[in-house]
Amino acid sequence: MTTLTRRTLIAASLAAMALPSFANTAAYPGGRPIKLIVPYTPGGGTDAVARFIGSKIANETQWSMVIENRPGAGGNIGMDSVAKSKPDGLLIGLGQTANLAINPALMPKMPFDARKDFIPVVLVASLPMVMVVRHDSPFKTLADVIAAAKSRPGDLKQALAGTGTVGHLAGELLAHQAQFKVLNVPYKGAAPALTDLLGGSTDFMLSTPQSIIEMIKGKRLRALAVTSKERLSILPETPTVAESGFPGFEAVDWKVIVAPANTPAAIVNGLNKATLSVLGKKETSDLLAQEGSKALGGSPAEAQAYIRAEQSKWAKLIADAKISIE
Repeated sequence: MTTLTRRTLIAASLAAMALPSFANTAAYPGGRPIKLIVPYTPGGGTDAVARFIGSKIANETQWSMVIENRPGAGGNIGMDSVAKSKPDGLLIGLGQTANLAINPALMPKMPFDARKDFIPVVLVASLPMVMVVRHDSPFKTLADVIAAAKSRPGDLKQALAGTGTVGHLAGELLAHQAQFKVLNVPYKGAAPALTDLLGGSTDFMLSTPQSIIEMIKGKRLRALAVTSKERLSILPETPTVAESGFPGFEAVDWKVIVAPANTPAAIVNGLNKATLSVLGKKETSDLLAQEGSKALGGSPAEAQAYIRAEQSKWAKLIADAKISIE
């Protein structure tokens, strides 16, 4: 997972203190605290976004919100605890592409049903991947990487922050659409993967912007393409995969607040409304943009439609490309 900068988080927290009251505690009888489960370790990007959004919701509504980290099994442990909790709005979760769309199609056994055990509340943000190579790499463009991969099938090495990550599947999606093969080299996290990429052990990587932006600025890495539909404001000269010859290509790490199935509509809609108010703030979009993310939003129905489409997309890729976690 990636991290927001300490300075940015401090600034965001100070900004949150100035927000006006948005709602009352009527939707949560007795003023009991709402627990937002983050299925990853403290200090990562998901954790930082959860704490930022949670603090602003609490400030606007006067609700008490507590962030609790329950990491493990690619996010499945934390999300399973949400799936099995009471549908009273007092325990919700921050799901992602990996645990709600990729894991269900990639893992032979899942502790929960991603399609039936949750009610999507609101899409929070999306984060693309960036294809990077060493700054002294002979590859100057995405087309160079594809041409080399096609001329030497299975020879090029793609560094992975982990098997089943969005970076991994984004690379697989590109390889599938461009019809080339690479050798995936998985690591236990982005840091060791980037270390080996810089050392020449691998040829390219699809990484989150936060993990590589300083290395790009320091001319240790070169960005070739981003996997979002639009270019990133922090990498304006880097083209998208879509505009590099693959129209419609998109592979992002989205975050969505979910509640257990059967949570009353009044609670879901109240949480949606409060979160949308926060996401609509300029300081929120500015903060996310600094890290390469984009604020989303929308209704619970729109969130559900988006997730269903993502689940179908990744399941089809995994089946068609015969991807496994072996």
